[in-house]
Amino acid sequence: MEATPGTATNPPDATDPKLRGLVEYTHWMYGLHSLSVFTALFTAHAVALRFAFGLPSIIAVVMNYARRSETHGTWLESHFLWQIRTFWYAWLWILVSLIIAIPLILLAGLGFLVGLLGMGLVGLWVIYRIVRGWLSLRDGSAMPMPSTQP
Repeated sequence: MEATPGTATNPPDATDPKLRGLVEYTHWMYGLHSLSVFTALFTAHAVALRFAFGLPSIIAVVMNYARRSETHGTWLESHFLWQIRTFWYAWLWILVSLIIAIPLILLAGLGFLVGLLGMGLVGLWVIYRIVRGWLSLRDGSAMPMPSTQP
């Protein structure tokens, strides 16, 4: 079952033990990412920062890279790419928020508000990506794939 760039194949028969194991593995990775988000929601930490720097999310990304090659050409490849891109784009948007906010700190605390807004938006985006991906995995459907892969 080979996938062309930009597409992912539909879920095959659930009796394939290798694929079933990868589906469970992918659920674990979504669970670890969710643990980072819930930890932030129930403590005084920003969701974006807890997601990017939290140990559960870092473990999930390492797990993602460790078995990514096994998903090549399957519908699960889109979920692995979805999670990897969520993690690294969260880092990128956190960095952009800080680059904008730090110089504005000199303007009577405006940078603090811009930083909070940026972290809040990144946090909402992370929650959206985790929920959308996990629901799609539960339904057995692939995530949208970018037209070119790294």
